[in-house]
Amino acid sequence: MGQAGDSREFSLYNTSVGVHYTFDLAGGNRRALEALAAKVDYQRYQLAGARLTMAANIVTAAITQARLAAQIQTTAAILDSQEKQLGMTRERVRLGQAAPDDVLAMQTQVEQTRADVPLLRNQLQQNEHLLAVFAGQAPGTGGLPFFSMEEFTLPVDLPLTVPSELVRLRPDIQAAEAMLRSANAEYGVAIAKLYPQLNISANLGSQALTTGALFGSGSAIWSVVGQLTQPLFHPGLPAEKRAALAAFDAAAANYRSVVLESLRNVADVLRALENNAQRLTALSAADTAAQGSLESMQRQYALGAASYTQLLVAQQQSQQTRISLIDAQARRLLDSAALYQAMGGGSSSDDETAAKSYQTYASK
Repeated sequence: MGQAGDSREFSLYNTSVGVHYTFDLAGGNRRALEALAAKVDYQRYQLAGARLTMAANIVTAAITQARLAAQIQTTAAILDSQEKQLGMTRERVRLGQAAPDDVLAMQTQVEQTRADVPLLRNQLQQNEHLLAVFAGQAPGTGGLPFFSMEEFTLPVDLPLTVPSELVRLRPDIQAAEAMLRSANAEYGVAIAKLYPQLNISANLGSQALTTGALFGSGSAIWSVVGQLTQPLFHPGLPAEKRAALAAFDAAAANYRSVVLESLRNVADVLRALENNAQRLTALSAADTAAQGSLESMQRQYALGAASYTQLLVAQQQSQQTRISLIDAQARRLLDSAALYQAMGGGSSSDDETAAKSYQTYASK
C-alpha cells in the first residue's frame, strides 16, 4: 500500500575544508627548488655573456674600421709619392739620364701599391657592414658613426699578471657553475625519491539535513589520514639516480673544461699585451726616427743638398713606418678590449667587490 499525502524530498547539506601536507623528509623539494634557482642563474649569466660578447664585437669592429681607414689614407699618400717618382723617372729616361728598366721597376712598385688600396677598401666596406649588423641595421643604410684612430686613447698601463680568482667574473664560468649546482640538486632529487614519503591529510566540516542546522552543535565532522609510502618495486628510480649522477659528472667535466679554457684565454691575452706593447714601443721609436729623417731630408732639399727623388723616397719610408705603427696601435687597443672581455667585463652585480679589486690591481 502507498502512503497518502504529498511526496517528500530530503537533502543533505555539508561544508568542509581539507588540508594536505607532504613532509620533505629526504629534502627532495628543497633540492628541486635549488635546481630551478640554478637554472635561472644560468640563463642570467648566458644573457650577460651575450651582452659582453656583443660589446666586444662592436668595439673590435670600430677599432678595425679606424685602422683600415688610416691605412688606406697612408697607402694613398705612398701611392701619390710613388707616382710622382715614376713621372720623374720617365723624364730622366727621356733626357737620357736613366735606363728604361728603371721605369719598369718603379712602375712595378706603383702598381703593387695601387693593388693594395682596393684590398684595404674591401676590408673596410665589409667591416662597415659587420658594424651595421651589430648595431641592428641593414648594411648600406648609413647613419652609423665613422671612427678614426684619433678618437681612441691607448691605455697607459695594463696588468701583465692578474689573480686567478678574478677570472670568475667571466659569465661562461658562472654559467657553467650554475649548471653544476643544478645537476647536483637534481641528483639530490633523484636520491630523495628512493626514500619513504610521508603524507598527512585532514578534513574539517559540518553536515546537516537543513541549512539552519549546518553550523549547529552535533553537525561537525572531521577526519585525519596519514600515509607513509616506500617505493619497493620501482626499477626506474635507481636508473634515474644513475642518470642524474652521470649528468652531474658531465656538468663537473664541463665546468673544469670551461675554467681551463678561460684561464688559457686570459693567459693568451696577457702575453699578447706584453708582446704587442714591446712591438708598439719599437715601432713608435722607428716612426720617430723616420719622421726625423724626413725632416732632415726636407731641410737638405730646401738647401739644394738633396734631390726631389730622395725627398720622395724619405716620404715613402716614413709612410711605410706609419702603416706599421697604425697596425700596432690598433692591436694594442684590441688587446685592451680582449682583456676586458676575458676578465668578464666586471659587470656582474654578484661580484662587485672582485670587480673593484681588479680595477685597483690594473691601476697599479
